[in-house]
Amino acid sequence: MTLDPLLLEILACPVDKGPLYYFADEECLYNPRLHRRYAVRDGIPDMLVEDSEEVSSEEHLRLVSKAEAEGVRLNFTPSAHDGPLGQGSPVGEEGPASQGGPVGEPWA
Repeated sequence: MTLDPLLLEILACPVDKGPLYYFADEECLYNPRLHRRYAVRDGIPDMLVEDSEEVSSEEHLRLVSKAEAEGVRLNFTPSAHDGPLGQGSPVGEEGPASQGGPVGEPWA
């Protein structure tokens, strides 16, 4: 059973909040930045870090090569305004004051 496309769009690595590769035939999601694999069972992703698997360098190369050969893409592209972990800017860096509005005004 494959993942629901709408669910796949919103999934992110729970560690670095970044995008993942989805390998339906291997029933897993893979974070190439951390070399971490998450199982998908019966169409349900297990995103618990303690249940994930850190893969070897050889397995990482296999998965990345497979993604490239098969045209598998990361499930999303972090926005330009996202912070280093894809979490968005910290509170206070953007908002009404930085956009010319007075401090303390509610977000538009």
